[in-house]
Amino acid sequence: MPELAEAEFYRKRWHQAAIKRRVAAVITHDRAQVFRGSNPAALRRALVGARFFGSEAAAKQILFRFHGPVGWMWLGVHLGMSGELRVEPAGYEPHRHDHLVLRLTRTTLVLSDLRMFGRVRFHRGTEPPEWWTNIAPAIHSDAFTVDAVASFLHRRARAPIKAVLLMQNRFPGIGNWMADEILWRAAIQPRRLAGSLRPAETRALWRECRRVARLALATIAGRGDYLPPDLNLHIPRSWLFWHRWEAGGLCPKTKLPLVREAVGGRTTCWSPARQILS
Repeated sequence: MPELAEAEFYRKRWHQAAIKRRVAAVITHDRAQVFRGSNPAALRRALVGARFFGSEAAAKQILFRFHGPVGWMWLGVHLGMSGELRVEPAGYEPHRHDHLVLRLTRTTLVLSDLRMFGRVRFHRGTEPPEWWTNIAPAIHSDAFTVDAVASFLHRRARAPIKAVLLMQNRFPGIGNWMADEILWRAAIQPRRLAGSLRPAETRALWRECRRVARLALATIAGRGDYLPPDLNLHIPRSWLFWHRWEAGGLCPKTKLPLVREAVGGRTTCWSPARQILS
């Protein structure tokens, strides 16, 4: 599933190709699940003739801003588990899983989603919609403080820390692999109850959340739009990420075997030699 850095990578892909360009035509698969809660016909009518003015990413979501005859418009995209934003040549013919296609001058923007767990939202107005402004403060923002994390862990004291890290209302953009990476770096066993963390461990968790988010953004999203299809190739081999699914995978620090089990309903990888359950 695309996480914080992957969302930023895909945002940049559309942004770099489309900024200041005008939408000539819009093609949608109106019955696709990605449009649940939206009106694709209204989206098509409003976007034709509009110009692409900007974008931003937050958590696992992306927002694109347009201006046209009907004023300001906001297109929201959540990529789900299999969504992808692509840039294709002018005249590109959509395939079966291309659910949203924006034809611009000299280029075509495509949202494809094989499993349709993603979502498209649309809003008209001078201000961004509530479904965007209500996203929790970014992990690298000043609002993401040690005290805020400690308070959140206290309120979910009986939940495994791995499950808590996946809660988007405090840890926006953190998904399965990032949560494992954070806990491994902080030397915290994923089954630990959130309320059992000592102050020093909470500070370590906060620090590694910010560090992994920053490194992921720099490594995956910071390389421009000229990456090979497998974004993961640019994650350093010193990260847990590379060894999570290897048969007989070893901890990059201790060189001892890793363990993979379900924690909080998600497949989880950790190093028993480093992340000791206390």
